[in-house]
Amino acid sequence: MIYEPVDPGEPVRQGDIFVGVPRVEVSLGDLAIFSDAGIEHADWQSLGQDEVQAVVTLRSVNAIVTSQDCDATRANDISFCEIRPFHDVEGDGNAQTDTPKKWVRLITQQARKNQKWFYLPPDPGFKIEERSAADLRVVLSIELEDILRMIPTRRVGRLNEVAASHFRERIAEFYRRYPYDEWYPLNREEFEHYSARMDPAPEAFPWQRLASDAESA
Repeated sequence: MIYEPVDPGEPVRQGDIFVGVPRVEVSLGDLAIFSDAGIEHADWQSLGQDEVQAVVTLRSVNAIVTSQDCDATRANDISFCEIRPFHDVEGDGNAQTDTPKKWVRLITQQARKNQKWFYLPPDPGFKIEERSAADLRVVLSIELEDILRMIPTRRVGRLNEVAASHFRERIAEFYRRYPYDEWYPLNREEFEHYSARMDPAPEAFPWQRLASDAESA
């Protein structure tokens, strides 16, 4: 499919797939911290310290490197995003995907609209056991030194050239997106036409209103 093997001697690159990466799960509102009296529970905001020793949960997850190639070889920390079952990431657990046609719609049309995930087809040879997705909203950071020790047993492959190029663009699209009102550049006549087709009708910007309406607003 879209994966390729990696020689253990090759450096870490964007698109490398790892299994068994530790994800830290901790509640900052209920930290179990070590103190002279033993283990106590406290809110991080109430501690007033730059550093504490605490008990945290580590959960093993699959993940894909998002750091750029140049950073992945020299930065102190490597960034990953978690790989999870496709429907868990896509968000529509009730989506009907019992035919190839329905999967094609999700993988192509939905992928153009929904930039928070990157589709990963199943390939047991690379430990992708089911249709999955890289969830760009879930970011993990691990020290490069630790990652280098994990390479021989935990790096199972990487995206091939076609998929890696798409992955790079998907990351860029995800981080540069921002919400905006698409009708803002319309003039008054164009806005009236646009607004008539929307329910509920959007609010006009000042330059899209009649002069008398703008003054009263």
